Amino acid sequence: SQVAPGNENGIALRVYGERGGLEWRQAEADTLWFTEFGTPQQRLTRASAAADIPTAGHRVPPGHPEGYLEAFATLYRDFAAVIRGEARDHLPGLADGLEGMRFIAAAVRSSAGGAMWCSLTDRG
Repeated sequence: SQVAPGNENGIALRVYGERGGLEWRQAEADTLWFTEFGTPQQRLTRASAAADIPTAGHRVPPGHPEGYLEAFATLYRDFAAVIRGEARDHLPGLADGLEGMRFIAAAVRSSAGGAMWCSLTDRG
């Protein structure tokens, strides 16, 4: 809903019957929750052996959300527009990659040091 604080356009469907219930949430589109009365809730996914859910409408394998291919198409379109000079270069570069590696190295040092604070500029 757009008017429920903390629930940005969240869609959820719940169906209950005499023996249990099903719940599907748009934010977790590959998951179906099944609860039979008196038993723990079960999480069914497209990848789970227990999920006998038709997959004819799926274009990507389990583990990838629908829209996965479109996301890459959008990235490639944006890359091409920058290369052709049709769009401003807002893509990460070498300096951004190095900063990311410094962050990872600092996180590893922090973990090895008992969760101590490590600056991104520390080289120890």
